[in-house]
Amino acid sequence: MSSLRVADSSGFLRPYRPLPIAWANRVGKALARLGIGNRPIVADELLEQACRQTGLSDFGDEGFLVPLRVLVRSIRDEARLNPIGQMIIRGRFVGILASKLRAQEAIRQHPEVLEAPIRAPIVIAGLQRTGTTMLHRLIAADPRIRALASWEALNPAPKKPRRTTGVDPRVRQAVVAERGLAYMAPDFFAIHPVEANAPEEEIILLDQSFLSTSAEAMMQVPSYAAWLEEQDHLPAYRGLKRMLQYLQWQRPNERWVLKTPHHLEFLDPLFEVFPDATVVQTHRDPLKTSASFFSMVTHARGIFSDSVDPSGVAQHWLRKVERMVTCAMSTRERRGDEGFVDVSYYDLIGDPLAEISRIYEQSGWRLTDAARVKIETSRKRNRKSRHGTHRYALRDFGLSEHEVEPRLAAYRARFGIPHE
Repeated sequence: MSSLRVADSSGFLRPYRPLPIAWANRVGKALARLGIGNRPIVADELLEQACRQTGLSDFGDEGFLVPLRVLVRSIRDEARLNPIGQMIIRGRFVGILASKLRAQEAIRQHPEVLEAPIRAPIVIAGLQRTGTTMLHRLIAADPRIRALASWEALNPAPKKPRRTTGVDPRVRQAVVAERGLAYMAPDFFAIHPVEANAPEEEIILLDQSFLSTSAEAMMQVPSYAAWLEEQDHLPAYRGLKRMLQYLQWQRPNERWVLKTPHHLEFLDPLFEVFPDATVVQTHRDPLKTSASFFSMVTHARGIFSDSVDPSGVAQHWLRKVERMVTCAMSTRERRGDEGFVDVSYYDLIGDPLAEISRIYEQSGWRLTDAARVKIETSRKRNRKSRHGTHRYALRDFGLSEHEVEPRLAAYRARFGIPHE
């Protein structure tokens, strides 16, 4: 983008809308009042459209169907999407289903895909806004490390998955998507840069199971979110491993680095599927990270809906964040911290190479001189605030430090997290 932006968490009631987007939403709402267009998202129609688009019909394991239907019902009843938001979400779901079909067909033709091991992945799983994106991108700069690229996350199962020459067309598609997001929500890049060639969270692969917390970050879907907490997430992690094997077959490397805060809530199934994983839990003052993340979610939801309640977002996600750290501490108590590396955000900012070297050492890996050079280059390129400034405060969400601190005090004490 040509100029730096300021993302401010005090002005959510009137989210930014480019004129063509605002016009399209107004027309869509007017037509809906007349009973024309803007039909609800229907699970069976999504499935049929994905099958028509790909010419395939075998989804493999159909355990995703119930979660899909629960999510679609929650969107219909609770999300209050605007017409453009509904169009984007519908297209995203069809894309996910089409990827499932193409991946299933590729694996049917090449069953050796599932014979490849996913060896000792490094899994970054700190709370949101604790330096996870920075650490992910730095480790992914190591030439020996495999990360999920944003362009392949958008379309992990192309029509020709073994393309070896020229620029993968998925890169161009991701650039178009990046520019589209920058057009619709330019301020969002000051909060969380979304770049076609950068590493991306594998929660996008977990979305294929429709057992993922990404939906409640993008939309108001409380009934789905509550249902999700009661489900067995082992099938989702088995599906994640399968997709990692499929992606590794397309573009091999020595070792994976994964990253998403989602894992904190589901570390038990993660370790069952990846028993030799090293989980890196990053830590930062939760009073700072909470306000920052509430702002990020509210900005994200504002892309898809004209009815976003910042206070409601904060109440939902404060309870969710408390649940995430409680689940993680419970897993660690049972495991005796085996398989974990703790990283302070403040140490990471101060000397990232030292922290990465420590992570590598504890995970049986070595930081080479060549990797140091690449990581340092990445650090200089991906400096903080290069897209703008993010301003946020708990008061913008109807909360005070006195309300938030007791909810996360046990977590702060467990890991000795200082006040920022």
